[in-house]
Amino acid sequence: MTKIKNAFSDGCAFIGFLTAGDPNIEKTVEYILAMVDAGCDLVEIGIPFSDPMAEGVVIQDANVRALKNSTTTDDVFEAVKAVRQKTDVPIVFLTYINPVFFYGYDEFFKKCQDYGVDGIIAPDVPYEEKGEIADYADKYDVDVISLIAPTSKKRIQKIAGEAEGFIYVVSSLGVTGMRSEIKTDLGEILGDIREVTDLPLAVGFGINTPQQAEDISKIADGVIVGSAIVKIIEEHGENAADEIKNYVSAMKKACSG
Repeated sequence: MTKIKNAFSDGCAFIGFLTAGDPNIEKTVEYILAMVDAGCDLVEIGIPFSDPMAEGVVIQDANVRALKNSTTTDDVFEAVKAVRQKTDVPIVFLTYINPVFFYGYDEFFKKCQDYGVDGIIAPDVPYEEKGEIADYADKYDVDVISLIAPTSKKRIQKIAGEAEGFIYVVSSLGVTGMRSEIKTDLGEILGDIREVTDLPLAVGFGINTPQQAEDISKIADGVIVGSAIVKIIEEHGENAADEIKNYVSAMKKACSG
């Protein structure tokens, strides 16, 4: 069993995301630890990729900056190794399947186990093709995190029935990015999912304000924030640590009601 469920053991979890290698791999380690110090319960680390199809412009630009820095998958693993010297916070990779395929499925998931990566989110791998990586992930005790979107209603039973770790509930149609309003009927979607599984349900896509986090914390088990953190890094570069701490602290406080 991975440590992922531990993130949800004390009320609504705050889950923070950043793109590895933006602005550089050393700062990635520093910023992950800053998020943890500020109360982040689980960290999602994006492996840079040239065509992040589910991402909005903020995270797309972060991928471009990281790739310009020649950030490799091995660099990302080394960042995890450095983080693991300081904290045992649950860590999940968010990656498109292409980097994993070229790394080699067996080698990639073995390294996840060796370095302390607890799960993987692959937005471009649909439920029907999950088996391509599931056996390797299971072999090395890495949870494959399932996504359920507003368009997944007819497939909720299948997706949730085989889910692991937690379920990533997509709040809005479209790509990632900060939204002023979440219009999806999340209560209905979360209710449908809970009829199938007792796994924690974390909501992401668009959340960026403490009020949004507080509202969602009343119905979900976790709040996921990516673009807002990545935007802070974009604006402050190598001097973003304090801004990240302040932001994550406020969001975690909001999640705690």
